Order: sequence, then structure tokens, then C-alpha cells
Amino acid sequence: MSRSCDTHHPTYDPAESVVRARDLCRSLTPDAGVLRGVDLDLRAGEVVGLLGRRGSGRTTLLRALARVDHEVVGSGMLRLPETIASIGDDPRLLGWKRVLDNVAVGIGAADVLRRGRRALAEVGLADRELAWPDDLSAEEQHRVALARVLAQGAELVLADEPYRHLDALAQRALHRQLRTVTATRGLAVLFVTGDVHEALTLTDRILTLREGRIDKDLPVRGRGGEAPVAEEYAALRSELLAELGIGSDPTPRPVASPQRRPA
Repeated sequence: MSRSCDTHHPTYDPAESVVRARDLCRSLTPDAGVLRGVDLDLRAGEVVGLLGRRGSGRTTLLRALARVDHEVVGSGMLRLPETIASIGDDPRLLGWKRVLDNVAVGIGAADVLRRGRRALAEVGLADRELAWPDDLSAEEQHRVALARVLAQGAELVLADEPYRHLDALAQRALHRQLRTVTATRGLAVLFVTGDVHEALTLTDRILTLREGRIDKDLPVRGRGGEAPVAEEYAALRSELLAELGIGSDPTPRPVASPQRRPA
């Protein structure tokens, strides 16, 4: 039986730097619920994957977490950190600004250049601050976008399928970079993806959203941060494919080692 949701304009509590939602409901109209009682916790230092079928409410949830859903009605408790940033499949770099100036866009702090240089160093682009965006590879452009998030001092990062158009090697490099800065900066990252393999190799936990509610919360990595392999990978993959209504895939990606491997 679905939960009933009160219908009033949502309120936000930014007092804590821990992301928490309880019985979160969002509707475009009083009679058309999109989120129907979401319970969600995101901890600092972890990357959490979000999977769901089309129409499950992923976009609505991201908009709620980004505080940009003021046109909706809804209810429930939502506690968010003060500084939130988003990354998507378009790095949104300004072609007429050099890399360091792109990282500094929208940051009003007096020490913005120092923060920008530190962020570029963290993503491996310390020597590219004077480059133009067109001189960068696609992977490097996404690193600049991540550096901008770090320079902003974001505590919560909402990633909406940011690497879906990149090749496998670039994706893997960016996954490692994202995990590294998440751990060192203590970020909370919610990573939306439609790729089960990406979710299993990148994230610490995977949430599945179904009919407006969190249906599953699956731990992915071991206590030491090891990614799943072999039978464990295959079992999680089958469960997630079934959850998404895709069914069994006769040609799963090969996994070489029978043991967990380090992240």
C-alpha cells in the first residue's frame, strides 16, 4: 500500500552537514505523486549510486536534493548541507576563459585562486591552469568540472550520469579520481547512472528507486573499500538487472579475479 503524502510547499533544514530524508514526498500536483515517502541517508566520504527505471523519480529526487524544486508540492523531512554542487555529462566550461578562471567561476571568496589551484592539483591538472578548454581532452574537461566543485567547497555532490559519453578508459580514470577526492575531502556523492557495471565498480552503496520510493539499499564494497568481483559481482549484477526490469544478460562483463581487488 502506498504512503499518503501531505501536500504543501517543501521546507529545508540545512543546519547539519549530513544528508537525511525521511518520508519525503514530492508531487507536481496534489493528486500526482512522484516521490512517495523516500527515506535516504548519505554519509560523508562515500559514493552512493542511484539506479531506477524511467519514471521512477530519479530526476525529482535530484531536484529536491539540489533545492531547485520550488514549483512542487510535498512534505517530509529533508536535511541538507550548506554547499551543494552538481556535475553532469556537459562540463560546462567557458571557452573564452582559461582553466583556472573556469574553476573560479561563481566563487566569491577572496582566496579563490588559491582554492582553484589546490583543486586543480587534486584532480591532476596543476600544470594546465593556463590552458584553454579546447586544448583539453574530454576527460580533462571533466576533471576541471570536478575541480570547480572542490573549489566551491561543496559538501554534497549530485552527479547525473556525468561520464556516460566517455570511453571506458576515461570513465575508469575519472571514477578513481572521484573516489579519491570523495575520501580526502569527506564529500557525500550521489551518483545517478543507468549502467549497472559503472555502479558496481564505482560506488560504496547502490540505491534503487522504484515507484517513488527507495526499494533497495545494497552495500557494494567491503570494509576495506574493495570492489566486488567474481561470484559477488555476478550476484549483485543479476539482482540489479532484475530490479531494473532488464532480465538476465547472456554476455556479462568478464571478471578476472576470484578475490576482491583493492579500489
